[in-house]
Amino acid sequence: MRRKLPLTASLIAIAGFGLGAGLLLPAPALADHHEEAADADSEALAALFEAYDAANLAASPEGKAYRGIRDEDYGKWGDVSDEAEEADFRRLQDAAATMEASFDLASLNAQDALSYRLFALTAERSASLHPFRKLGYIYDQRRGPHTGLPAFLINIHRISTAADAQAYVARIAGAGAQMSALTAEAAVRADAGVMPPDWVYPYMISDVEGLLAAGDDNAVLEDFAGKVAALELDAAQSDALMAAATAAWNAEVRPAYEGLLVELKRQQAMAPTEDGIWRLPQGDEYYAALLKSYTTTDLTAEEIHNIGLREVERIHGEMREIMAQVGFEGTLQEFFEYTRNGDQFFYETREEYLADANAAIDAITEKLPDYFGQLPEAPLTIKAVEEFREKSAGKAFYQSPSADGSRPGTYYVNLYNLRDMSKNELEALAYHEGLPGHHLQRALQTELGDLPPFRRFGGWTAYTEGWGLYSEELGKDMGMYTDPYSDFGRLGMELWRACRLVVDTGIHDKRWSREEAIAYLSENTPNPDGDIEKAIERYIVYPGQATAYMIGKLKVMELREHARTELGDDFDIRGFHDAVLTSGPVPLSILEENVGAWIESQKTK
Repeated sequence: MRRKLPLTASLIAIAGFGLGAGLLLPAPALADHHEEAADADSEALAALFEAYDAANLAASPEGKAYRGIRDEDYGKWGDVSDEAEEADFRRLQDAAATMEASFDLASLNAQDALSYRLFALTAERSASLHPFRKLGYIYDQRRGPHTGLPAFLINIHRISTAADAQAYVARIAGAGAQMSALTAEAAVRADAGVMPPDWVYPYMISDVEGLLAAGDDNAVLEDFAGKVAALELDAAQSDALMAAATAAWNAEVRPAYEGLLVELKRQQAMAPTEDGIWRLPQGDEYYAALLKSYTTTDLTAEEIHNIGLREVERIHGEMREIMAQVGFEGTLQEFFEYTRNGDQFFYETREEYLADANAAIDAITEKLPDYFGQLPEAPLTIKAVEEFREKSAGKAFYQSPSADGSRPGTYYVNLYNLRDMSKNELEALAYHEGLPGHHLQRALQTELGDLPPFRRFGGWTAYTEGWGLYSEELGKDMGMYTDPYSDFGRLGMELWRACRLVVDTGIHDKRWSREEAIAYLSENTPNPDGDIEKAIERYIVYPGQATAYMIGKLKVMELREHARTELGDDFDIRGFHDAVLTSGPVPLSILEENVGAWIESQKTK
């Protein structure tokens, strides 16, 4: 905390520069005084962050469950009202203001100073997006409570006791009210012109109709039955729990889905045909704020677009080298067509894909100690995306482990259409989502127990996704991709992220249509048609986020090469990776500072 030194201490400080020497205390006493003040500051700052985190958790039963906390809120949902959203915002801003008024940044130790700066930047980022909070889509083909609530119950709500099962039933009973509240808010936004484009609605309507058609055989009740069966309760207890869950579903959740279906069809009749968020009120300002938030840079949409074009050209050149290596005669686009449609490049069964994905992770795991000084303890599991959301879910994604160790890190791969999941890309995708990508980074982050909770569980997209994309190329440095077609797949995925810079800004800044963006990816990437279509549809409803990957990766690569140049033979890849990872996610400017400090520390050894 900011403390004015007492008069004698002030004189002592002056005396150290040759004034009032007779007032000097013995050096150990002076050192002890400063050390005690520093320790008190550190403890007080940690207490502020812990109090902020506790207040957030108190307002978010779901947040507790993600952390593995099971208490009296285990059967509840959070408040989704405007008032609750505003309270969340004010809590962060007030905590940041208290921090800045109470602590002197210059007097904090290095780790506390970093926490101070990151918390201030978190509040600043939140404030920059707050004016646009009503411009987001509550429901789209990728996200929303229609798929989010079932996914939470299935993947996050764990059942180890009968009490946990009763909490699950309580959550089913409360899910209907939460969904109905969000549906009402979506209706208000739609009436103000804030809704996804018309092509999104068939996806959402299909998901909802499919869940309703499943009746009592839906994915949630099926999951509940399996978890209860594992408890080995007596038949009467199990039957009573199952009956309660089914009754709650039919009384509360089913009517909410039916109401949502009516609202989705109402919106479909008036949905816009334009795709970019430039059509929204303050759309241009909103997109600029999103780009700054996701990339943690001041790059404009035009600058990002041009970086994308430059990187596309570079990667195309590297792909032509692989064409020559495998003896393919023809144009790059013809090679794209060959790899896009050849049966030999695709799996016939999900089981084959999952087996090879696990084998890729096992192989690279053996090499990790040569490239990382610190590795996470949490295990990694690979799962296919569940049937109830696989039609509309993304290609692959990762879910962090729980802090208490009760839930592993999970790499979800979408195997709905195996023709969208090329063998050529399997390795790079596994390294990005699993090891040494998201699982290594995010599990390690969760396990950094000495850091404040907002650093252990928060994130900066350019850092996190930049690391994931960097990990794909790191796999090559580690001796993977022995098949040239697999290396081509790696380049294809890097090309994909370069093209994202072009099409995301094309859609939301240059006013490209969905069809124009699809045509660009079809011409410039080897990806299958279904993969391309789903990707463009993602960028349309999730503006700006896709630009973070390549911007972040380029920065990590730049910093690694800078470190090699500065340190020469003393460069240690393990030390570099630890310098990047052991502070947790940070904006790219602070990442540059962290690596710079590591370089200087190596020079002084």
